[in-house]
Amino acid sequence: MASTSLIYSLLVLCFASSTYGEPILFSSLQKSLLVEASPNPNQVLKSGEDKITVTWGLNQSFSDAEFKKVQVKLCFAPISQKERAWRKSESEISKDKTCQFTILTKPYSISSSNESFEWTIKRDIPSATYFVRVYVMNSADHEVAYGETTTDVKRTSNLFQIHGITGRHASLDIAAGIFSAVSVISLFGFFFMEKPRSKVSEQS
Repeated sequence: MASTSLIYSLLVLCFASSTYGEPILFSSLQKSLLVEASPNPNQVLKSGEDKITVTWGLNQSFSDAEFKKVQVKLCFAPISQKERAWRKSESEISKDKTCQFTILTKPYSISSSNESFEWTIKRDIPSATYFVRVYVMNSADHEVAYGETTTDVKRTSNLFQIHGITGRHASLDIAAGIFSAVSVISLFGFFFMEKPRSKVSEQS
């Protein structure tokens, strides 16, 4: 009976392995793309207002024979990942939280010229420091190569900042200040008017 259960468990593991395959590690990908983004280093952009132009192309020393799809991602820089587990980088791509925002997904174009895409920063992008990464996938939708705007291993170069929408506007702050001032004035006015009345009551 025990041997039957063991055989059954092995069959299940084999089936799972053949169905899902081995996890794809970032370190296994070739850095085959050259990627540029329009923001200058340390430039501050605003969510919902500013635009980013991303340009990518194949490094000619690599082959693109199995490239089928391109996915452009906005990624957190290490400085904006510190003490934030929900942005943590993982070696296994399916678990990686570095690049949470998809800018574009499209079929890969076999061309000698570079491709570009202009993207308006969405209003829900949070305040942080970012870089851009481009993945390419094969026919099975598995990542096989990439490129990114940051050029050093520690990803500290060619970074830009995005200032997210906080939900507060200057007009709301001004209105809140005015209402607060009116409330204080009304309160003092109430006490000022009540004081003479209290004296009349005492005299009567």
